[in-house]
Amino acid sequence: MKSTLDSYFAINAMALQAKNKRLELISENIANVSTPGYKARDLDFNAFMKEAVGRTSAPEATNVKHIGASGTSARFDNAITYHVPLSPSLDNNTVEIGVEQAKFGKAAADYQAAMGFLENRISGIRKALRGE
Repeated sequence: MKSTLDSYFAINAMALQAKNKRLELISENIANVSTPGYKARDLDFNAFMKEAVGRTSAPEATNVKHIGASGTSARFDNAITYHVPLSPSLDNNTVEIGVEQAKFGKAAADYQAAMGFLENRISGIRKALRGE
């Protein structure tokens, strides 16, 4: 039963993980708006999901010291992109605060929507278990 539930919720878990990481990256960008030389980063959701779905079929290491283990942060390495600013600053900081605030608002709404989808899936299982 556990593996059935794991596979049932796998896509939702991966999507929430990606959306959470994107919120973290955007928050870091906003926090570093005045840091000289800071490069604004974002997460390419499609690239992350392709990599994550590919990893679901491969065995996953439970410890970074295992042979072939790459740790959880490596999942995001290929999906992280850098923002090219519309108007570059003199200190080589690529964060544009207005753009980042808009991205954060949209990313927060996307995260809430993903949580809603997960809640609906859980509700469906509860109804099935109750026989409704």
